Amino acid sequence: MITVIGSINMDIAIQTDIFPKQGETVLGNLFTTIPGGKGANQAVAAARLGSQVQMVGAVGQDAFGTELYTNLTNENVHVGGVVKSSNSTGIANILLNDNDNRIIVVPGANFDVDRQMIDRNIDLIKKSTLVMLQLEIPVETIEYVLEVCEKLSIPVLLNPAPAGNYKPEWIEKVTYLTPNETECEVIFGTDYETVLKQYPNKIIVTLGGDGAAYNDGTKIVKVPGFTTKAVDTTGAGDTFNGAFAHAITMGKSIEECVQFANIAASLSVEKFGAQGGMPQIEKVMERLEGLK
Repeated sequence: MITVIGSINMDIAIQTDIFPKQGETVLGNLFTTIPGGKGANQAVAAARLGSQVQMVGAVGQDAFGTELYTNLTNENVHVGGVVKSSNSTGIANILLNDNDNRIIVVPGANFDVDRQMIDRNIDLIKKSTLVMLQLEIPVETIEYVLEVCEKLSIPVLLNPAPAGNYKPEWIEKVTYLTPNETECEVIFGTDYETVLKQYPNKIIVTLGGDGAAYNDGTKIVKVPGFTTKAVDTTGAGDTFNGAFAHAITMGKSIEECVQFANIAASLSVEKFGAQGGMPQIEKVMERLEGLK
């Protein structure tokens, strides 16, 4: 059982040919609403691959909240730990123009994920093989979950995004840390290879199309990515994390987990939307078999 404690958002995307200036009104070309939030994304990614996943989070008592709650249920994510808050559902307002974007995130109900919510779901957490965290819920909650999991000897995978919310002292309580290359430099202030040398079998740095790297205890291992034509890279990192979590709870080695996660991420970018391209297990295994 994987427990994901994190954010549940509705991504509101508007595509336009012109970024409006202050006081200006322009016409847009496309408007879409897409289920998102790093917590929900990673939960869906792991569930599609066959893991039993439970989500702990919050949505609002509004239309977006109802849609997101239903979406998680349809994706076979257990929602017993998801509450319906009096606050609005979290949203990410994404303005897209000529391969550029501007994003405004309103956390809303995601900031209701507090210590009390963790305490109410402690029985669920105790049953977990792995707990997954990201940094789109309050920092105080992250710290509390790390303390709880340490006491219960439950492994934790922390995806440190957004990296600005990360605290250096957490590294000792985290089993796996999965920054991308930029996040790694923000957190540690140096290049990822220097960081990996200090933390064998703990930090897995994702490198986009180049795959991912980790330290196996004797050397830095770079596991190459799978070359594919990307349609939309949104959610590739979340797919990687969900896939890594699925594989590690199946008893695979870190190298096997990284290769599996690379393949899942490569499939995810071939379709539009953070969750839209997240693959089923059959597709990942098919592509993995092709590498042999």
